[in-house]
Amino acid sequence: MMVSGYSRQRVLLHWLSAAVIVWTLASGFYAAGVDVPAPIKHWVAFLNVSLTTVFIPFFAWRLFIFANHTRLVSVMALSIMERLVLLAHGLIYFTVSFVLVTGVLMMGRPIDVFGVVEIAQPLNDADLLAQFTAAHVWACGVLAALIALHVGAVIVHEICGHRILRRMSLRLCVNRSNEQFE
Repeated sequence: MMVSGYSRQRVLLHWLSAAVIVWTLASGFYAAGVDVPAPIKHWVAFLNVSLTTVFIPFFAWRLFIFANHTRLVSVMALSIMERLVLLAHGLIYFTVSFVLVTGVLMMGRPIDVFGVVEIAQPLNDADLLAQFTAAHVWACGVLAALIALHVGAVIVHEICGHRILRRMSLRLCVNRSNEQFE
């Protein structure tokens, strides 16, 4: 049986996105919802702001690849399930984009990227900062729910014998690229 897979670039961007998104959601909710010492909260905030700022161009590239791929797809030719999958992925991309934008716009101080680069805070209006902070927190909750649904769908597909994880495997990408040179 031939298993079609994704390009190495798409797989790498997927797993990079997964690592950054899961880490920042989990650590952010933990630091905000659990009584942790202030230095740990500050460290989590610093790390998450730095990590997501560096992540933005990678996500933009991933979004471009997704948009380019879906541009070539005839939605009307897709089954209902395929349309739902496309919709779910589109919602995830939209929500991640919203979280990243609101995350930048809610910053009440300059954006310190790993102590190497400092980006001026885009807004100074306290009311706007509060609105973007509220929108960011809400969107993070929506994103967490979408990620849970995404992982649940993968589990269901794996149980049903659809090898989704194999198609998204870094190992399969390496093997496929090696076959091109043989």
